[in-house]
Amino acid sequence: MGDKHYALDAYVLDTLMRDLVGHDRRASAFLVYIAFSAASAMGSPRLSHAQLAERTGLSKRSVQDAVRHLAGRKLLRATRGGKTDVTHYEVLAPWRRPSDERTA
Repeated sequence: MGDKHYALDAYVLDTLMRDLVGHDRRASAFLVYIAFSAASAMGSPRLSHAQLAERTGLSKRSVQDAVRHLAGRKLLRATRGGKTDVTHYEVLAPWRRPSDERTA
């Protein structure tokens, strides 16, 4: 397996991490945001809560709470076709201008 490289906006480490971990006291939300950012960069933003739990080392319940928190903060958009469909997540970066096409 080759080395994988992911690019993050400086804002994610300089500001968002401090905001989610320090201010909101939601380190799990930061880990889930990073996991979704990496999955999106690889073209696979359809992850179940169980898959996210495995990737981050968090419990499934912690992942569910983190997803709910990120959606409430407008950092993640969740859509699903039906009740049994895996949810599609879109990583949002409200600090960027709409014309900025870079990934999170």
